[in-house]
Amino acid sequence: MSDSRPLLAALWMLGAIASFSAMAVAGRMIAAELNTFELMFYRSVIGVVIVLALLSISAKGFAQVRTRRMGAHVQRNVVHFAAQNLWFYGVAVIPLAQLVSLEFTNPIWVAILAPFFLGEKMTRARVLAATLGFIGVLVVARPGVAPFELGHAAGLGAAIGFALNTLYTKTISRTDTVLCVLFWMTLMQAGFGLILSLPEGIPWPSNTMWIWVGVVGVCGLTAHLSLTTALSVAPATIVAPMEFARLPVVTALGMWLFGEALEISVLVGAVIIVLGNLINILSEQKRQNAQN
Repeated sequence: MSDSRPLLAALWMLGAIASFSAMAVAGRMIAAELNTFELMFYRSVIGVVIVLALLSISAKGFAQVRTRRMGAHVQRNVVHFAAQNLWFYGVAVIPLAQLVSLEFTNPIWVAILAPFFLGEKMTRARVLAATLGFIGVLVVARPGVAPFELGHAAGLGAAIGFALNTLYTKTISRTDTVLCVLFWMTLMQAGFGLILSLPEGIPWPSNTMWIWVGVVGVCGLTAHLSLTTALSVAPATIVAPMEFARLPVVTALGMWLFGEALEISVLVGAVIIVLGNLINILSEQKRQNAQN
């Protein structure tokens, strides 16, 4: 990227880190009143309102929500809805540092699954990255030493789901705009959340809880907007390592707000996972440079 602007990318990544971190804290607070389906319903409704406002002022307007890829949108949103529910469940039941460490395996899962979804080759760098990611997960979760809880499984499931979401998004974005993707995402997931919440009734959040619900609704969009914009002004080799700064941020928030202990094994495992990510990123950048 000849016109790379790393400082601007860093500023956008600060926004992404702040948004993702705020979502984690808000998700933990909301768990006291709402289950994940109910949270996803309210979050998606807020998202629909925001996306409609953006469409109304967009140059292409509402015409851009027309798509010939409705099947792909449905598949993407089923996967993303499931992954996001698993993530919010993990937020509520395991330390934030553990969840984020497991979430960092997302790019590694993308590397593993890309050959099956996008026809890309499984390179030695991807195999090495996957191996390091698996080792890092074992260090974080410590099976046999500490109980492997449902929250850990949820964190891994969320990472795999987010990886699948990335692959679906890559294919859809070839023909549809970002606002088109966001429109169908928020609309469909509001429907999913409504259907799954109806059997037990949808509670009306308390006044205080509405603040946290609003944080999740807004930050869910600003996080992805910030990350996408950062990638548009600087290469992934610069942007991706910045995202890893989210781990010390959420670790500090977990210790400060929820009294979570600082576990060295989690930090060591996260470093191993990050190393696997960096190997994969650098290899992909080298391959792209060779093709150009």
